[in-house]
Amino acid sequence: MKAYVFPGQGAQFSGMGKDLFEASEEAQKRFHQADEILGFSISETMFSGSDEDLKQTSVTQPAIFLHSVILAEMLGDSFTPNMVAGHSLGEFSALVAAGALQFEDGLKLVSERALAMQDACNANPSTMAAVLGMEDERVEEICSNTTGVVVAANYNCPGQLVISGEIDAVNAACAALTEAGARRALVLPVGGAFHSPLMESARERLSTAIAAAPIQVPRCPIIQNVTALPVTDPLEIRKNLIAQLTAPVKWTQSMSKMIEMGAEQAIEVGPGKVLQGLFKKVDRAFSVSGASIKS
Repeated sequence: MKAYVFPGQGAQFSGMGKDLFEASEEAQKRFHQADEILGFSISETMFSGSDEDLKQTSVTQPAIFLHSVILAEMLGDSFTPNMVAGHSLGEFSALVAAGALQFEDGLKLVSERALAMQDACNANPSTMAAVLGMEDERVEEICSNTTGVVVAANYNCPGQLVISGEIDAVNAACAALTEAGARRALVLPVGGAFHSPLMESARERLSTAIAAAPIQVPRCPIIQNVTALPVTDPLEIRKNLIAQLTAPVKWTQSMSKMIEMGAEQAIEVGPGKVLQGLFKKVDRAFSVSGASIKS
C-alpha cells in the first residue's frame, strides 16, 4: 500500500517548479491559471524570485501548494494512493490531489489562509521554536507551566516538537526546556505563532471560506493533522480543516497511523525531502522516496 504525503511551509526554494513548467504544457496552463486566480505572477516569483521573496507567507503557501498539486497531476496514472496526508498547508495539496477539492477552490483557500495567517501574525507579535531530544509529554508539561501563551504546535517526529506562542513565553519555555534536559530549544525565524490560539482570528476568517468551498469524498482516506485519523466524510474534512489553524499538527501520530493502516511506502509529492526524513525517524526500515516526473 502507498501513502502519498505533501509538504508544508518551509519546503520552498528559489527556482521551484521551473522544471515542471518546462516539462509539460498542462503544467504551463496550471501556472498561468494560478497567476490569474491570485492576481499576480506567482510563477515568476517561484522561477526567478529570491529566497526572501519566497519567504512571504502570501507567496510561500500558494507556491508550495502549486508545486505539489502540479507534480501530482504530472504523475498521471502512476499516482495511485491508498491514503494521503499533508503537513499543515500540505493538507490542502493532499485534498486536491485526492479529488476532494478542485484545483481552483484549493488555490483560493490556500491564498486566503496565507493572508489570514499573515494578518494574525501582524496583530500578535509571536514566534515558534524547535525542541529536540525531549519526550513530547515533558515538553507539553513545561509549556503548560510557563506564563503566557505557549503550546505544542507541530509533533514532527519522535524527539522533535515545535512549540508556538507569544515571544516572551516561547523564550521562557526554551530556557526551561534546555534546563530540563532538551538537547536543543531553538527559536525559529518565523513571523508568527502558527497552530496556536494566537491564530484564532485567522481561523475565524478562513472558516467562512472553507464552509463555502465544495468538498467531495476523496478517492482514498486522508489522515488529517488535527486527529491523525483517516477521514473520507466531507463534513468531517471541513471541520478538521477549520480547526487546523489553532490546533497542533499531529504528524508523528499521522505517520504511525499510516504505517498501522498498512502503508508499505511513502512518496513525498512536492518540493524538498523533509517528510521523507521524518518517516525515517519513525521507522528507519520504512520505504520512502520523492515523486519524480522522470520516473
